[in-house]
Amino acid sequence: MVDKVAFIGIGRMGGPMARHLADAGHDVTVHDIAPEKADAFVAAHGGRAARTAAEAADGAVYIAACVGGDDESREATQGPAGAFRTMSEGAVFVDHDTMTARAARASAEAAAERGIYYLDAPVSGAEELADAGELAVMIGGAEAGVAAARPYLVAYSRTAERVGPSGHGQLAKMVNQILISATMQGLAEGVAFARASGLDLDKAFSLLAEGSAQSWWFDHRIRRMIDGDLDPADGGIDSLMIHLGLCLDEARRFGVALPVTALIAQFNTAVHARGRGAWESPALMTLWDDRYDGSG
Repeated sequence: MVDKVAFIGIGRMGGPMARHLADAGHDVTVHDIAPEKADAFVAAHGGRAARTAAEAADGAVYIAACVGGDDESREATQGPAGAFRTMSEGAVFVDHDTMTARAARASAEAAAERGIYYLDAPVSGAEELADAGELAVMIGGAEAGVAAARPYLVAYSRTAERVGPSGHGQLAKMVNQILISATMQGLAEGVAFARASGLDLDKAFSLLAEGSAQSWWFDHRIRRMIDGDLDPADGGIDSLMIHLGLCLDEARRFGVALPVTALIAQFNTAVHARGRGAWESPALMTLWDDRYDGSG
């Protein structure tokens, strides 16, 4: 039996995730606030394009979204043309947006009132793992909702696990962002130091990749950092600025000090101020790399 599913938000992450659902044989309806993206997806992968989230969700057993933060998620779920308005009882909405834990809990409560499931399920893995269908998904919500979602999550994730009740997916994603921001800061300073000191960067970093300095970000970004060949349209700096802001706000609520994260957030803000907010996250290095002159 072919299951009807829907995906809302066909961007750089959502597009590949929806494609994997189609490749798995599901009947996929897609929606994006830019209709041309949904139309292009259908032309390439089949399925159907819907003009609203409510239309996309109508009759679907599984609805996933990757659209932004609190406001975008709320519009996609509970807005005038939101998915909750047409979802059938027992259907599950899997929200891959990165947002506040408070917003996730509010959406879960609204969903429960309608007899549907809502899971906050942010992802880790960047575009490469979205393309490969190997994302890590951290899930907050009811166990029954996770069980309902799992047959579809496997299409585009390497691992998808419940970490706790509603909102805990977002809290786990905040920990993820704290960790990767520190890694990115270390890589930026390491490349700047290695270049200034006259090291053979290829030899040094090839050797370091075999030791304890190795990480996913090292493996997938160090070459571009060495070459100074950064993607100016990835949006990683602006995205990380938002995500670290969420971390710091939540930390204040818990009374937890995050001094290093706060400093790195300011460094990302400085990159944005230099006109590089749309660049990929390793653009943090441009604050210290003499190949960049401080202009946009």
